This record gives sequence, structure tokens and C-alpha cells, in this order.
Amino acid sequence: MALPKDVPVYNRRDRFDPVPELAELRARCPVLRTELHAGPSSQVVGWLVTGIEESREVLSDMERFTTLPPADTEAQSRRLQNIGNLLHYDPPDHTRLRKMLNPEFTMRRLRRLQPRIDAVVEECLDTMEETGSPADLMQHFAWQIPGQTACDLLGVPQDDRAELSRQLDITRDDGRGRARQMAAGRAFRAYFQQLSVRERRDPGDDLLGMLVREFGDDITDEELEGLAASLTSAGIENVAAMLGLGILVLLEHPDQLALLLDRPELIDRAVEELLRYVSVIPTLSPRTALTDVPLGGQVVPKGERVVCSAFAANRTAAPGGPSKDGFDITREPAPHMAFGHGVHYCIGAPLARMQLRSAYLALWRRFPKLRLAVPHEEIRFRMPSSRNYSVDTLPVAW
Repeated sequence: MALPKDVPVYNRRDRFDPVPELAELRARCPVLRTELHAGPSSQVVGWLVTGIEESREVLSDMERFTTLPPADTEAQSRRLQNIGNLLHYDPPDHTRLRKMLNPEFTMRRLRRLQPRIDAVVEECLDTMEETGSPADLMQHFAWQIPGQTACDLLGVPQDDRAELSRQLDITRDDGRGRARQMAAGRAFRAYFQQLSVRERRDPGDDLLGMLVREFGDDITDEELEGLAASLTSAGIENVAAMLGLGILVLLEHPDQLALLLDRPELIDRAVEELLRYVSVIPTLSPRTALTDVPLGGQVVPKGERVVCSAFAANRTAAPGGPSKDGFDITREPAPHMAFGHGVHYCIGAPLARMQLRSAYLALWRRFPKLRLAVPHEEIRFRMPSSRNYSVDTLPVAW
């Protein structure tokens, strides 16, 4: 499979495995000074962190690292473009916004969504069955489940969802061209601006309505809009990618799939192993050193950029421990970085896990003979330059 030239080595894959160059970097040193991707056709010299302990150190230290880029003008521009997106905030602003959201993302609150998630999964399976075999699992299943769940959470009216989904799909399709992607991104954001205005005027029972009722003027219109847009796009894209890739991993490991179907009580372990093994988000949001920082036997100078490779870290075995390059749903669960680490740990992680648990098991209950409808080598993977790893389509038969 040809790899796009603008995709940095730390974001590249050989299907589900690291490319040899990343494996070599990981083996050489957990912290390396190298060229980092800084946008289309742009490179900067910075630091690549592949060790899991070193990555945790960077991501948990908000006193010596910031999410802002090194240049002040770039930092201001980026902040204006990402108002409301928690990944681009440092404390105390991050702490303020996160505290507003935390009550809605406790397991006690999220459990009320479980019946709706289960119903959405069954509706998607009904659609697949009506469509007939073969069908594109990404279109009829993987995208629909998180899309409906995110829209239910945010209070997006049913009539608006198809257009919103279309705009989001354009933003992630490099084949549409940069100009069209940016236009779709603006339209996506503009929709949530309108939705936030409506919620400010007449708060509903959804997440945005709660924020308006509980916090009023403590959250700005721009923050409300940005939170809604970022939570929706991340929640849909990352869960959809995990559903598609996770199902493909299970199909390519029939012994592990048979074990899961024979022992469905392993579903929690299976979900964690899939999250670790796939690592749909290859690198976590970059950091900038605020001072000279000793790290992994190196010194990261003040002002230099640091990228943590979640993919490499999730595949790094403990010294003397078993290899973590294989896929094993009986593996003793170990902390992984699929949802990040530290204050920016994904607030939607419990909701994502709920969707994955429900969907994986329900799919094979409905279609116990599910299989790929094309040869494995025809599956097209979407290589990320800055977003997540996924497949374009996943044709299946049953």
C-alpha cells in the first residue's frame, strides 16, 4: 500500500502494525529529536516520544508543558480557531470548562443512554439486513451508531442529522480537496453556532441545555459552540474508526473472535485490547516545553515541540515483559493511551466504551457468519496526517 508522502513516519501503519521505521525509532530511544509534521508540506524540528512512561510524564505535567504552539502569533491564531475544544486549553481555563462537563459524563449519568445506544445498534443491524448482503459496514453501522449517540447527547434534531453527517464526512475526506474540506468545516461549526443560540434561548434536556441552565454567563457563546462541535466530531470519528477497525481485527483473528463469542464475559477485556492494539489516534495533542525539561535521558529545550506517539507507546512492552505487538483478548488489562493521559484524558471515554461493548457483541449475535466480502488486501486504510486511522469502507457478507 503506497503511503502518502506528507504522512509522518509516526503516523504510518502497515495495516495494524508499526512501519519498520517507527519500530526502529521506538527501539532506539524513547525520546528522539527529529522532524515533526507541522501542517501541509511543513516540518519543524522537535521531539518524538515513543515510550509509555515518558509520554505519561509529558502529558501529566502542565507546569512544564503547554498545549500552545511555540510562536505567540501562532498560539493566538490557534486558540481563536479552537475556542471550546478542550484539547487546546491549559489550566485554569481547561479546568473551568472540564468541571462544567464532568457531571454529564459520569457513569451514573451515562447509563441513562444505554437503552438508546442498544436501540440504535439494533436499528443499524435492521438496516443492514434490509439492505442485504453484502453491505458496507462503515456506512450502515460504524458511522451511524456514534453519529446518533452524539446527536442525542447534544440535542441535534433528527431532521438536521443527515446534513451534519455529510459535512463531517467531507472534512475528513482528503480526496475532496482542501478548499472544500475547509468550507465543510466552517459549515459544520456554523451549525453548532445556530444550535447554541437556540439552546441559549430555550434550553433543552440535552448537554447544551444543561450547560446553559447550570452555568449561564460563565460559559460564552463561542465556548458553547466549540464544545458542541469538538465533542461531536471527535465522538463520531473516533468511535466509528474503532468500530470498523475493531471488527476487522476480530475477523482477521478468528481464534480470538471465536473465544469472545464463546465467552462474551470477555467483552470488557476485548474492548480494552482493541483500543490498545488499534490506537486510532496515532499521536496525542502536541506539547511545547515551557522550560528545559530532562526526559528519557535527553533534555528538551524550552520552546521546542513534543509529540507523543500513543501508537508506539501502546505497543511498548515492559522491560522483560511479553511482546505487546500481538492481539490477545485474554491479556491482563494494562493502562493504555488510546484515550490520552492526564488532564486531557478523553472525557467521552466511558461513552465510547459503552458503544463499543454494545456494538461488537450485537453484530455477531445478529450475523454469526459475518465475513469480509472482499479479499483482505482490497481493504483501503485511511492514513492520518493529523487525525485518526480508519478504513474508508468495510464490505461484509453474512
